[in-house]
Amino acid sequence: MGWTAADMPDLSGRDAVVTGANSGLGYCTARELARRGARVVLACRSEARGAAALDRLAAEVPSADARVWRLDLGDLGSVREFARRHERERGGRLGLLVNNAGVMALPHRRTADGFETQFGVNHLGHFALTGLLMPALLRTPGARVVTVSSMLHLLTNVDLRDLNSERRYHRWLAYGRSKTANLLFTHELARRIAATGADVVAAAAHPGYASTNLQTAAPRMEGRKAAEAVQTLGNRLVAQSAEAGALPVLYAATAPGVRPDSFTGPRLLAWRGAPAPSPRASWTRDDRAAARLWAASQELTGVRYEALKA
Repeated sequence: MGWTAADMPDLSGRDAVVTGANSGLGYCTARELARRGARVVLACRSEARGAAALDRLAAEVPSADARVWRLDLGDLGSVREFARRHERERGGRLGLLVNNAGVMALPHRRTADGFETQFGVNHLGHFALTGLLMPALLRTPGARVVTVSSMLHLLTNVDLRDLNSERRYHRWLAYGRSKTANLLFTHELARRIAATGADVVAAAAHPGYASTNLQTAAPRMEGRKAAEAVQTLGNRLVAQSAEAGALPVLYAATAPGVRPDSFTGPRLLAWRGAPAPSPRASWTRDDRAAARLWAASQELTGVRYEALKA
């Protein structure tokens, strides 16, 4: 059977933040962390959907210590306000940050700050959030940052000359680039943490093919009913459950001995099954590309990791 949520250690006294925790992988991750005693913040763009998720979580885990805070990763002002609130209300300590929220294969859109939406939400929003919460992570022994990528990073490397897809836009390539960016971010973050000797692990994970609303969001947004029906059918027939898809994330977040810059996914063809080391493209370990993406991300977001100077 392999590793399951039942193998998670006791997390009493640990603070956790899970982005996109109102549904799918994020909800399952937040619920299991709470079940093991963590104090969990469900960071959600929609407060209404977040409140509904919190009610569901309380029914499933009556002992849960969980809160919903608003976070819109497509708005850097919202990211900064979230970080300020965390400092005020959580005492400046954070044991676990799960960068889970994301969008997939959307029609061309821009964030509140003018970034292409998939790059802006999936990478830049999490880059900024992690940087702003880094002081709290560094103050907490054994802290971890887990960033959720995808096997669709194999579609393409990032284009450092056109990060915001201004020259041309292809929705699936833009998604693949954002997921490659997640892995390059993890690679560079792990390197910088190691250089300072800090007690923080930066790792990545992916769910394989898990049934969530991520696949149907774009067709629903565009009114493409046939495409939405096909995606829904695919989820039912070949995808694993969101609970199973969350296991690699939970493993990276809590299992003993998780290595920095590791990439955990499902065991069977990186598609489904128990957590295991996952294959990744060679370009996601490119030191030069990772450093250049980091520098560009700092300039675009205005967030600088002062405690992790290279």
